[in-house]
Amino acid sequence: MEVKLWNDKREREMYENFAELFAIIKATEKLEKAYVRDIISPAEYEAECQKLIAHFKTLSSTLKDTVPSIDQFHDTYKMDCPAALNRLVTSGVPATVEHRAAAATSSASSASVVAECVQNFITAMDSLKLNMVAVDQVHPLLSDLSSSLNKLLILPSDFEGKTKMREWLSRLSKMGAADELTEQQARQLHFDLESSYNSFMAALPSAGT
Repeated sequence: MEVKLWNDKREREMYENFAELFAIIKATEKLEKAYVRDIISPAEYEAECQKLIAHFKTLSSTLKDTVPSIDQFHDTYKMDCPAALNRLVTSGVPATVEHRAAAATSSASSASVVAECVQNFITAMDSLKLNMVAVDQVHPLLSDLSSSLNKLLILPSDFEGKTKMREWLSRLSKMGAADELTEQQARQLHFDLESSYNSFMAALPSAGT
């Protein structure tokens, strides 16, 4: 005996949409796992994922009154598809697109820090040329430079600029705020800054920036 799930055309359409939503979620889960395991190429994954996301958005919009919560639908039918929920509901874009966006953000962030380092190098060297040699004038400049260098992850911890700035900051911290660098000290600091700046600029191409 055949059992009907619906009483009219409207109910039949609703159950067909449920079945399609179920299929999209299951297909997305399989696609995510295939991508993670390198079974398909990133290009193939992205094309298929875009299609599934587009179908999902269209269908979930159609079913918004009968399925107000995709999470609840997922739990009701005991689907066990966490990766699909993340891709379809939380993210809304393929993983490849997320990775490109993250890389672009990281690149933009690195470029911003590089610019900050260059500015701090130049400011510190110019200040010495203008005979701003009091500890309370020099210390903040070197502190800012040291901080910006430490933010740039492409530089190793033993990078010349980092070690030199730490040495100078340690030296200055033992002096009084009103104390001034001697002419010899100021000349040595300027030399260290210039040397570190040149090393910094030389390090950038090898870091792929």
